[in-house]
Amino acid sequence: MIFGPIGARAPFLRTGRAAALAAGLAALSAVPASAAAPAHDPSGTWLTQDGKARIRVEKCGPQEKNLCGYAVWLKTPLNDEGKPRVDFRNPDPKKRARASLGHQLILGLKLNKDAHYEGKIYNAEDGKFYDVTIWSDAPEELTVKGCLIAFLCQSQTWTRVSDALPGQLTGPTNGANGPRADAEWAPKTAPGATASGPAATGTTGAAPAAKPAPKPAAPKAPAAPAPAQ
Repeated sequence: MIFGPIGARAPFLRTGRAAALAAGLAALSAVPASAAAPAHDPSGTWLTQDGKARIRVEKCGPQEKNLCGYAVWLKTPLNDEGKPRVDFRNPDPKKRARASLGHQLILGLKLNKDAHYEGKIYNAEDGKFYDVTIWSDAPEELTVKGCLIAFLCQSQTWTRVSDALPGQLTGPTNGANGPRADAEWAPKTAPGATASGPAATGTTGAAPAAKPAPKPAAPKAPAAPAPAQ
């Protein structure tokens, strides 16, 4: 029977494969750690591959372990009527009137086992969300891989920029002249806020006003002199 000899040899084949695997692991462990190129921090401002926008990418979320991104400059910030573009295709009716400039499109990506950030990205051009993976193998380049479905993915290369163009938002997120975070990713306190300033998005409200100091008591009038006897 044909299955007899193959079955008899199977233990020896398994042993040979195990030995080869062990040898391969030993060879990998001998490679110095410096041989693997470390991923660079993706934080910064990036020009998209098509040149239509500049996206600020920064850490966000609890303990700043997530990655968020905002449109801080648009090549065409006005619509055909000469008015600022708005996010009119957003599936959330409450967001359709918000300005396109400054909106959040990278939605709290998480670090995966490959030291890449993955999660969801919002495309204002069609009002849809896509799976995305972001990483940086070179200090001046950011790779953005978006997938509509598992087997339909495209990659773009964004370029780091350090200057500021007219109309670009340069302030802190949720601060003056800065982009606006979605409610779930808003900073707990407004950047640079003071005690007298407005409460930040997502805060519990302004601090109660301090009570005025009590007025000093008026001095007592001197007693009238006793009449002469």
